[in-house]
Amino acid sequence: MIMGSGIKAAPSIFAADFYSIGDAVAQIKKSGADGVHYDVMDNHFVPNISFGPKFIGDVASKCGLYGDAHLMIDLSRGIEPYLPLPVELITIHIEAYGDNPLSKPDRMIELLGSIRAAGKNAGISIKPATPADAVVPYLDKIDLVLVMSVEPGFSGQKFMPASLDKIRRIRELIGARQISVQVDGGVSRDNYKSLIGAGADFLVIGSAFFNDADPTGWMRDIHENA
Repeated sequence: MIMGSGIKAAPSIFAADFYSIGDAVAQIKKSGADGVHYDVMDNHFVPNISFGPKFIGDVASKCGLYGDAHLMIDLSRGIEPYLPLPVELITIHIEAYGDNPLSKPDRMIELLGSIRAAGKNAGISIKPATPADAVVPYLDKIDLVLVMSVEPGFSGQKFMPASLDKIRRIRELIGARQISVQVDGGVSRDNYKSLIGAGADFLVIGSAFFNDADPTGWMRDIHENA
């Protein structure tokens, strides 16, 4: 499992106020969260732009927290700029390489190999419309599956309840393999226990974290579910 056993949580820095990134990182550290989730968007795979390697390198090299880079980018352009970054996990989308990428896993497996060769944990992510069984070709090549519970590209969206069944199915497919199941999108105080109950062990929390009245208490509650 990523970072050992137990339930983990990483706030998404994309949901923070970019004018006060230092304050946002301090809030994450104070809360007792397990890491920082970096949502990279390129206006090609998703209709938004967030930040790139320099931003991640500057923050990750100084904050001292587990770094989780989620690349929502057109993979045909390459991922080489992200491989040297001081993060521990790089996750790529199986839908993001070329035409009909779900039928051509070889290139994805090659990219996952390059992530591991760079000394990182390797993850794959699937969008809401992608069936859970699409992860099967990659299960022996990865450390994590990220289930998107909203359409990727924007913070603050409403959680899609159908994601719970997808998490259960992915946990079933994983079996005895040491693979984490991460969920990202609309995670809140109202649904996080259901996500853990379905089999998620790594929660990405966006605007709900930065808007919470007591994020430290929430992180403590999450860890007590471990």
